[in-house]
Amino acid sequence: MTIRELQKKTDIWIKKYGVRYFDELTNLALLMEETGELARIMARKFGDQSFKMNEKDTMLEDELADILFVLVCIANQTGVDLNKAIQKNFKKKTSRDKYRHKANRKLKNSLK
Repeated sequence: MTIRELQKKTDIWIKKYGVRYFDELTNLALLMEETGELARIMARKFGDQSFKMNEKDTMLEDELADILFVLVCIANQTGVDLNKAIQKNFKKKTSRDKYRHKANRKLKNSLK
């Protein structure tokens, strides 16, 4: 699925099952909530924390998908074409960081 298709499919789903988009601030709050859930899983799976006894090992991919869904909702309701936005963002990053990371000794030293 392309980014453009994802935006269209999300819009169709919202109109069919969600009635309407939540307002922008509500969706921002939901994005933060979902990001917190991802952070909890990352801390337990890859960090020093362990899962609590009553806490199941939630699926990482599900939390990432939740974040992507809310992000696409925000893009749709604010008129952002994510396909164009990510292409523009890659150009910016390439122009700004073309040599920066390759010259970073910290990154080079971590390869050893």
